[in-house]
Parts: sequence; structure tokens; C-alpha cells
Amino acid sequence: MNMQNAFHNLNWLAIFVAAASAFVLGGLWYSPLMFVKIWMKETGITPDSTKKTNMFKIFGLSFLLSLVASFFLAMFIGHNAGAGFGAMAGFMAGLGWVFTFMGIICLFESRSLAYFLINAMYSVVSLTIMGFILGAWK
Repeated sequence: MNMQNAFHNLNWLAIFVAAASAFVLGGLWYSPLMFVKIWMKETGITPDSTKKTNMFKIFGLSFLLSLVASFFLAMFIGHNAGAGFGAMAGFMAGLGWVFTFMGIICLFESRSLAYFLINAMYSVVSLTIMGFILGAWK
């Protein structure tokens, strides 16, 4: 399949929903229900320091980046994939590429194992869910 056909066959609604799933998972992942306390400790971010940030910019750009990731994952998976293949492709992209390169970066930045695992596993889980949605949605 050539790139023009691949682009033409994309399911844009599925791409948008997959991006939203990563955004929603991030809201849960970095919340008091899951990892916010240890993540804040490992990053040095405090509740007071978050008040000084432009949250509209952070959330807006985060969703845009999730949309870009979803688009490229959809291109990688292709339009004939099923849910199982999509989830496995997302998992393998997350573990094989994001997890490993984030590990390299964390080693050079002398980041803690907790910091690495919280952030890297968010990427692995997000891409797995995104791949499932993209593969399942015909």
C-alpha cells in the first residue's frame, strides 16, 4: 500500500478517540488515585509550583501530542488490523521504543527508577490502549 492510500484509509474519529484515551489515562495515572504523590516527589514539582504554570498550554499541547502519537500509530498499524494486533503493536511500540529510549534518557539524567517506571509505563499502557482502539474501530 502506498502512503496516499494509507492516509486516505485512516479512521480520523478513531484517531481522535485513541488520543483522548491517552489524555484520560494520563489524568488518572498522574492523579491522587495512582501516582501523583511519588511522581511529584521524583520530579520536584509541588502543588504550589503548578499554580504558576499555564495549564491551558500544558493540557492543550499534551492533547495535540497525543493526537500526533495516535496518528502515527494508526499509520503504523494500518487500516486492516484487528483489536488484538492493534493492542500488540501499541504495546510493542511502547515497550520496544518509548520504554527503552526513556530508560536511556533517565540513565543519563540520573533519574530514579520510580520516575522512569511511572512515566515509561504510562507510555506503554497508553499506546496499548490506543492500538486496541485503532485496531478495533473499523
